[in-house]
Amino acid sequence: MKRETREYHYDWNIWSIIENASRTGDGTRKEYDALLGLIPHFRDSLDAVIRWGEPGALLLKLLAQYLKAPLTAREQGKKVALTTFCFAPPILYAFDVVPLVLEPMTVLGTFILQRGTGEYLDYCCEAGFTETSCSSQRGALGAYLAGLGVRPDFIVCDSPGICDTNANSYAFASAYLDIPFYQLNYPSSLTGERASAYHRQDFRGLISFLEEQTGHTLDMDRMRQVTAEIRKQSELITEINELQRIVPSPVPGIFNLFLYSGNFLMGGTQGFTDLLESMLKDIRERAARGLAGTRSGRENARGFFSYIDHYTTDLRFWAFLENHDISHLGCILSTFWQEDAPYSTGHPDAVYRIEDGELDTMIDSLAMQVSRMPMVKSIRGPYDAPHMWLDDTVTMTRLLRADFVAYFGTIGCRNTWGMVKPYTRDLERAGIPTLILYADAFDDRVQSWDAVIDKMQEFLSLRKIGTGRPA
Repeated sequence: MKRETREYHYDWNIWSIIENASRTGDGTRKEYDALLGLIPHFRDSLDAVIRWGEPGALLLKLLAQYLKAPLTAREQGKKVALTTFCFAPPILYAFDVVPLVLEPMTVLGTFILQRGTGEYLDYCCEAGFTETSCSSQRGALGAYLAGLGVRPDFIVCDSPGICDTNANSYAFASAYLDIPFYQLNYPSSLTGERASAYHRQDFRGLISFLEEQTGHTLDMDRMRQVTAEIRKQSELITEINELQRIVPSPVPGIFNLFLYSGNFLMGGTQGFTDLLESMLKDIRERAARGLAGTRSGRENARGFFSYIDHYTTDLRFWAFLENHDISHLGCILSTFWQEDAPYSTGHPDAVYRIEDGELDTMIDSLAMQVSRMPMVKSIRGPYDAPHMWLDDTVTMTRLLRADFVAYFGTIGCRNTWGMVKPYTRDLERAGIPTLILYADAFDDRVQSWDAVIDKMQEFLSLRKIGTGRPA
């Protein structure tokens, strides 16, 4: 790793950039426009978020608040838990533990650092970790292995069997940093009493681990507050999902990024509820006016991204969709399988429901939510089994009336690369045009963004997708 890369701690660097960015919406429009001319590198990333008004400005303020929490945790007497986007954070907030989620930390670096996260990715290999692992963890993990960030107090992981490279990243970090580690596990089937009983027992083991690490028992009042926020958030997300079904979709494509990043980082907090309410206000106004969620208000095509999005520098993926008036209908990361979601109809055993009451009832609710996080739910077993990836993709595509499906992954996505071709074959047989993109969503060195958009444009042209439709 270059000496200049070691000059600043990664998490402090990201926080300082986002903290300054979060203040740009506080001035006048003239001041903001003048500022854009002074920050040529950060301009596109900043404007991609701020131009959406209140939701964008609120997201940046919440991100600044989230990023500051690990930096100040020690002085506030709080513990920091290194964790994954596959894990729902409400139980950590119930213990007043600060979650440090590797994958969003990688995304932030990919979005805004001119040098990207390549050196941090490579440092993991220098430290002894395999280069064929998922880049979504390694992009930020390399900084923490190099001591360029807050040292976590312990690790909570929940992805063995769903994503082995994810689980191995956290296991390696635990051994390398010599910190305690708790790993939830999952049976290959989602539904049934045996699977449910396993989830409950495993989650109670996590509660005991957190009590041991924090020195505190679970606070019932805080737990009720968190579960109440989750219920509100589930209702708000459900309404956004419903509005997304409208043609043209009034949901701005980047709002899907706001939605799932907010849930991964701040699920169960008041701040995330405020963000969802702000987003929903904008979406309702667009729906009332018959406008698509694109810059032009028009919709030429509707795309569902069946795995993850592409996180190249300057948010160029969302800019590409905007420039072609393509509605982003979400991806696997923005489908949370809450009880009343439109895509949950007909799948009563595959969803989670949040219930108040006694401690055991609330713990069962959180265990059910974690076991149904997007990747955890859909990629735990055979791709074509009930309630798994193919079933979920067909459900979402038909519900949202998508014109096409596109797949982005990383070089480390073994569970999806091992089945993506038969999965694509089955989608095509169902009449759904499907594109596989051989890029790494977090590392442009694998395939350049220019090559990615050439492939997408060729696909849209050959399949005659995007001829436009009236509002």
